[in-house]
Amino acid sequence: MASYMARNIVKSPTALGLVQQKFTCVRALSIGSQLNQKKANPVVGQNIVLVDGVRTPFLLSGTDYSKLMPHDLATHALRGILSKTGLPAEMVQYVIYGTVMQEIRTSNIAREAALCAGYSDKTPAHTVTMACISSNVAMTTAVGLINSGIYDLIVAGGVEFMSDIPIRLSRKMRSLLLRQNKAKTLGQKLSLFSQIRPDYLIPELPSISEFSSGETMGHSADRLAASFGATRQEQDDYAQRSHSLAQQASDKGYLTDIIPVHMAGSDKPIIKDNGIRVSSKEQLAKLKPAFIKPHGTVTAANASFLTDGASACIITTEARAKELGLKPKAYLRQFTYVSQDPIDQLLLGPAYGTPIILEKSGLQLNEIDTWEFHEAFAGQILANLKALDSDWFAQRYMKRQSKVGSPDISKFNSWGGSLSIGHPFAATGVRLAMHTANRLVREDGQFGMVAACAAGGQGVAMLLERHPDATAN
Repeated sequence: MASYMARNIVKSPTALGLVQQKFTCVRALSIGSQLNQKKANPVVGQNIVLVDGVRTPFLLSGTDYSKLMPHDLATHALRGILSKTGLPAEMVQYVIYGTVMQEIRTSNIAREAALCAGYSDKTPAHTVTMACISSNVAMTTAVGLINSGIYDLIVAGGVEFMSDIPIRLSRKMRSLLLRQNKAKTLGQKLSLFSQIRPDYLIPELPSISEFSSGETMGHSADRLAASFGATRQEQDDYAQRSHSLAQQASDKGYLTDIIPVHMAGSDKPIIKDNGIRVSSKEQLAKLKPAFIKPHGTVTAANASFLTDGASACIITTEARAKELGLKPKAYLRQFTYVSQDPIDQLLLGPAYGTPIILEKSGLQLNEIDTWEFHEAFAGQILANLKALDSDWFAQRYMKRQSKVGSPDISKFNSWGGSLSIGHPFAATGVRLAMHTANRLVREDGQFGMVAACAAGGQGVAMLLERHPDATAN
């Protein structure tokens, strides 16, 4: 069905009324500024709160973090959240941490990093993975454990370290070495080593393609952008917007979730993301397609880049936060996970998840004050916005009577996003949540929507509500 959709959209894009619709023409919605004017959101379970969150600066892989290990970055984040909130480590009852490109020596990185960060050895910890939404999984798993009455204060987060990804020996070589390990005599060992052939020595790099389809995410993004009529110009304009807004937010001191990282041998701490690049339209236009050549529209500038970084946050009940003297940033109100065809709808998670959350919470589109979508590719963002604003797509693929509509673009990723700030896969979910919570405070909003796509055709959507005690920091 999905492949049929893609073919038909390409053949007849006007079926969605999308090709002529420019990104800059997304309809703005009027939203009131007073919290008491908004609809009260139904509470599911206890009042669970996001106390606060931190992240290391997100850096291009191969730069200043390159000599570290993943658990080093995770340790910085796990220490940082305790330092920022003043919470004693022994008060943490459980740690849930995400990672995607797993370092085999620290396979349960949640446990290893927690121990390195000074958490009690009596505090259990486990690691989760769900591609780009891994720290969302960590956060919502915490919500589930708290609502079940097992724990009442959990630290969640994630780390990704693309500067040193695991590279394996070939399978033939691995098999030979395993057999060699069982050999008892020198003759048996020499006999096995005599079987080595040149192709045994070719290493296996981690695949950047989808296992189910064999296609890279960049190729999928290129096809998705074409299906929804997202032009190269629109994608470049969106990328420029992301970098410009991120630079403005950084200059204004809004990115207060960043904690400094002190590197051995350096007197200057790392205090800023280093992937933000504000380029001119002319510079962006000169770049060649990165995946589908020569006619593709995804380039190095309108796609997110390989990033090193870590994040962490504290999740607890409102009552427990009050007992401990903590001032929460936001309530964690609703969440859902979605999945669809990983070939033609790989990156449409936000379009599928958003209406589910709106319906669960009883809210309308114009009652959402801040929007934070993960920017895997500019074309992916544009495709999701156009899908949300399409009656045809809603009726045919989402089984809805009508479209949800497009978010108010002035309230959408207004501090930049993954295209500019960076995207350490398993750390991005907490970054999205903290941008939402901090923006709600600065912009005097009540409700914020977080949504992201992930490999495998999966996605997440989460609703946050500003806590009355929340303050800017």
